[in-house]
Amino acid sequence: MASLRNAKSLPLQVAAVCYRRRDDDVEFLLVNTNGGNKWTFPKGSPDARLSHSQSAEREAAEEAGALGTIEARHFHLYIHSKGVFWQPGGVQEYVVKAFLMDVRELRPPEETGRQPTWFNAGEARKRLAKGREVKYARELALVIDRALERIQVAGPLWGYAGPRHGRATAHS
Repeated sequence: MASLRNAKSLPLQVAAVCYRRRDDDVEFLLVNTNGGNKWTFPKGSPDARLSHSQSAEREAAEEAGALGTIEARHFHLYIHSKGVFWQPGGVQEYVVKAFLMDVRELRPPEETGRQPTWFNAGEARKRLAKGREVKYARELALVIDRALERIQVAGPLWGYAGPRHGRATAHS
């Protein structure tokens, strides 16, 4: 697996790790990949006209129909892959900046076939692992773990009311 030390040579993507609180539980919003056979976080290439967090916020709106507040700084970096070794182009790895987004509203996503669905942390880990190589499944499980740590540390114990407020609406 590529180390994050080598991440400078990998293309960059941004992801919105969308969550909501349900009583004492945290749920994550996942979407189907373009092929529809895997689950993922809303993500894509950053837009040069936007900050990375704004680009992630836009991906959340386009792919999941999620609106809310996104943190200005990423909380985690992970390695993601696209493609398969037996097809032309093979496997391409990306470094992904993950941004927490507290979802306040869901609308129909702009992209079809994404099927945004809420999962508790355990089920999200399972869905993210299905159909992926173990090393990438571990990367995604770690995103869930880091998100939970950040959400819980940022909770009432620390007097934190939620993520830093970005725009409440998504970009078109």
